[in-house]
Amino acid sequence: MVCAMLPTFGVNENPEHALTFAAHSNICSVKKPLFKIREKGYYGFINAEGEVEIEPQYLEAGDFYNGFACVRLNDRWVLIDALGRLYLRRAYRFIGSFEEDLARVQVVQAWGFIDRRGREAIVPRFEDARDFHEGLAAVRFNERTGFLHVNGEFSIPPTLEAAGDFNKGLAPAARDGRWGFIDRQGKFVLPAQWDIAQSFQNEVAVVAEKGRWGLIDRNGRILLEPQFEFVKGHSHGEFFDGMALAFRDGKYGLVDQNGRLAVEPMFDLAGDFGEGLALVEINGAFGYIDRAGKLAIMPKFEDAGVFSEGLAQVRSNGHWGYINTEGHIVIPAAYEAATPFRDGLALVVAGGGKWQYIDRFGGVVWREL
Repeated sequence: MVCAMLPTFGVNENPEHALTFAAHSNICSVKKPLFKIREKGYYGFINAEGEVEIEPQYLEAGDFYNGFACVRLNDRWVLIDALGRLYLRRAYRFIGSFEEDLARVQVVQAWGFIDRRGREAIVPRFEDARDFHEGLAAVRFNERTGFLHVNGEFSIPPTLEAAGDFNKGLAPAARDGRWGFIDRQGKFVLPAQWDIAQSFQNEVAVVAEKGRWGLIDRNGRILLEPQFEFVKGHSHGEFFDGMALAFRDGKYGLVDQNGRLAVEPMFDLAGDFGEGLALVEINGAFGYIDRAGKLAIMPKFEDAGVFSEGLAQVRSNGHWGYINTEGHIVIPAAYEAATPFRDGLALVVAGGGKWQYIDRFGGVVWREL
């Protein structure tokens, strides 16, 4: 759930763009999963049986995450819960996801945090803010960065040039144009020595030198020398299912979280791992490899997506359908666009740009009129 009065975050009326937004949102479960629908240009929500829970009445809406979504009223966003109740204490230019029971909000240019009752737990007064992680959130104040406690007080004074999120007691931070890692007291335990540093993912972190990235462990030991290129629009060193994409010399490969180059860069394009399989492109055709880098599903599709709940969307003859992990088509290619399954349903675009939700057998649970 991320809602903002900015084109990049808004829900585009173009159905394929809207699907892209839905497919890449980090959609989390509530006790009763809800799915966004569109009817006559307005958005609402259904349950997994296709029953309307929140009538389509909003011009824009985000997806539910951690129990809440946000909807647009006039030119601002407000919270809505799974019962359809609006939290109208205040409307915002931006509402982030709830992390550790607090969500970032923006009023004009100032950032703060609200709690799950919609109250401003931390009054907007910061130039920028990140989500809370391990009880601390990086915020920018008077052009410097520090870390807030959930009580709104600074745990680490704003003396840093920039910073990322804490993970198991360490956070990336910049000083004098170089990045290192600080502890919860703000002390640099790994010296500021890299051009770029990202937050740790379990036991490894991405660091970069001279435009190329590699991996270090929590002691600062180099596991994988910086050698991979940054590609605009792609994640770098972000691990899914224990593997991360790596781009070098015009080809994609994969690294694991032990810092090992698991699959040499050899593919024209590669996607993130999901359920033990990753999308790859070879000579213009898409297939899937396993964790050893071996082809598990031969490249024969025009385009494809990530596996989720045992199925992946693929395009054949200009239309989208779904395959299983054996590569067999289980839902025929009949749609203009398709997204991954989640909580038993997938959002697809049928003829005329109409939205539909289908189940794992291709049955229509809900369709846009």
